[in-house]
Amino acid sequence: MGSEANLAGRKLVQVALTCRDLDRARTFYRDTLGLALMFEAGNMLFFQLEGLRLMIGKEEQVGGAIGGSVLYFDAPDIDALGAALEAKGVVFLRPAEAVQRTETHELKLRAFKDPDGNALALMGMVAKAT
Repeated sequence: MGSEANLAGRKLVQVALTCRDLDRARTFYRDTLGLALMFEAGNMLFFQLEGLRLMIGKEEQVGGAIGGSVLYFDAPDIDALGAALEAKGVVFLRPAEAVQRTETHELKLRAFKDPDGNALALMGMVAKAT
């Protein structure tokens, strides 16, 4: 295809969400979820994930819309990770559910929200019990 300008095959390098309270977001993403806080700049927090950066920015207009994206965290250990996060106060919207099944694995999802209502989920390919 040569030099066509498109996004095919490119990595997603950053996802941005908004929050109402930067201190509360820092505590949730860093302390509760255990993400590595890279740095803070102005009203923004930057967290490093494997191959992706997450930016959490304070809302620019009070009462503005929050959300619109869903962040899916890779979790082949979804059951154990879910229990560990629940122990830290994360409230899941429902139990893990299998959304795809192969002969050997199930793709499981488990949704939750951050303190500002942004949608998050654990997603993992889990080997079927034999």
